[in-house]
Amino acid sequence: MSILVINSGSSSLKIKIFSDIDTPAIVHGNLEKIGEEHSALHCQFAQNKIDKQITCADHREGLEQFFTVLKDNNALVDITAIGHRVVHGGEDFSQPVKIDDNVIATIEKNIPLAPLHNPANLKGIEATMYMFPDVPQVAVFDTAFHQSVPEHAYRYAVPESFYKEQKIRSYGFHGSSHQYVSKEAARILQKPTEQTNLITLHLGNGASVAAIKNGKSIDTSMGMTPLEGLIMGTRCGDIDPGVLLFLLQKYSHDELDKILNKKSGLLGLCGSNDMRDIEAQNTEQSRLTIKMVVHRIQKYIGSFYAQLPELDAVVFTAGIGENSKLIRKLCCENLAHLGIELCDEKNNNVTCGEIQSSQSKVKILVIPTNEEMEIARQTYTLINV
Repeated sequence: MSILVINSGSSSLKIKIFSDIDTPAIVHGNLEKIGEEHSALHCQFAQNKIDKQITCADHREGLEQFFTVLKDNNALVDITAIGHRVVHGGEDFSQPVKIDDNVIATIEKNIPLAPLHNPANLKGIEATMYMFPDVPQVAVFDTAFHQSVPEHAYRYAVPESFYKEQKIRSYGFHGSSHQYVSKEAARILQKPTEQTNLITLHLGNGASVAAIKNGKSIDTSMGMTPLEGLIMGTRCGDIDPGVLLFLLQKYSHDELDKILNKKSGLLGLCGSNDMRDIEAQNTEQSRLTIKMVVHRIQKYIGSFYAQLPELDAVVFTAGIGENSKLIRKLCCENLAHLGIELCDEKNNNVTCGEIQSSQSKVKILVIPTNEEMEIARQTYTLINV
């Protein structure tokens, strides 16, 4: 058995192959700059690594060349299923689904909700269905895990017709990551997932928080788009809508979209979207930026804590959450009254596990995320029902 997981971006492809759903991937691949003059293909196998420049006009051609490399290294033997990351499932999908014509049509229908991502995801699906017509393929949606969020939490206070006619509401993202670390947290806590209450912090270039009650998401920081919520690498996060109305007097819609999505966040504040660079700068501006980031995270911790009957653990994951000792420390400062107390020694030395003090009533966990493994697991479960 081998499960191929594909993450198809607008100009990139990422793949992993799993021979077992509970062990690390046996192949890691990445194809960048699709459609440009030179594309970069990287593939890591157990015994060797391949890095080369290729030319590919589109995703199908890119996948064909990718699969040629995989076949030459005997990596496509016994592919039993293919799992695809799809960013937006709207209100249509709360679980992974086997891909058929109706599923493809529904993903297309939801393109207005994710105009940059869903078309790219569809390109990957169409290419692999053409090359593997007899292999079952599964769509796993970033938004699906948050479909358990209650209506009073996902609705916006805008005219009712906006929701009924245009489906304007909060959807949330990073679902596969939040779901994966919530299961891992339950395992570490030695509790059934359905009895576990968590606040999960996915802190990377994109960042989001989820409140998880009895194993299910009941609130999350990202909204209708990934712009809402925390301060991120290049995204602004929460902002007064009046600011946008003000800026539209000076900038076009497209200009403002680019500013908010690609020129704001850490990059807009400090000139870098890499938290490691910002920590190393140690300037007045970088220190202010870190305070702003932490302030926003703590606001969500407090808000989500208030929605839970009790809190078993706060979970840090993704690039910053897994690697920044400073951000973890600052996020937990002054939270002792909530039962959240960090142990500096554990925080400075752990890569995965508990970092709370002996006095802390709430566990504090660092758990490396593995969205591709979660997609592989959900794919395997679905095709074996």
